[in-house]
Amino acid sequence: MGGAILKNNPWPERDMNNRTPQVEAFWAAYKAAAGIDHDRYDVVAFGDSPEMADELAELVVDGPKRATAGLARDFGPGGEPMPKVGEHVVVIDGRGAPRCIWRTSDVAVRPLTDVDDAFAWDEGEGDRSRDYWLRAHRDFFSRQAAREGFEFHDRIETVFERFVLVWPPELAGN
Repeated sequence: MGGAILKNNPWPERDMNNRTPQVEAFWAAYKAAAGIDHDRYDVVAFGDSPEMADELAELVVDGPKRATAGLARDFGPGGEPMPKVGEHVVVIDGRGAPRCIWRTSDVAVRPLTDVDDAFAWDEGEGDRSRDYWLRAHRDFFSRQAAREGFEFHDRIETVFERFVLVWPPELAGN
C-alpha cells in the first residue's frame, strides 16, 4: 500500500471540497461531545486514489493503523500546515465521507530510511515490517515524484505522525 496522507484535493480528476456539510456535521458532533470550542481541524484522505483512501481509512477504523507518513516537502509554505501534537484530523474515504477523527500524538521529521520497526508496525500496513514499509513507501513516493517532477531519494525528509482516535465514540482511545 504505502499511502501517505494527502490533504485538500487528493485526486485531481475529482472536484472535492473536503469541508462538505457531511464533514462539518461529523466535526460538529465530535466538537459538542468533547466540549471543544474551535473549528481547527484538517481533512485528509490517504493515498493517491479513491480505492487506496478506502483501504487505508478502513485500517484506521478497524485498527491497526495508528500512524502515517508524508514528505516534508508537502508541508509548510505553499503546502499544508505541518501536523502538530494535539491537532485534530477528519479522515475521509474515497467518496469524501468522514470515517473518523484523530488527534495527533507525535510528530517527527527525519529521512525516509530512518523509519524504525515500531513506526512501521504502528502504520499497520502489509505485514507491518520495516522492510514492507520501505518498499511500499518508496513505491508510493516515487509515483508522487514522477507526477510532480521532483527527485525522490532514500534520504528525503519525511514527516512521521502518530495519532489516537477520538471519534466516533466507539473508536475513541484506540
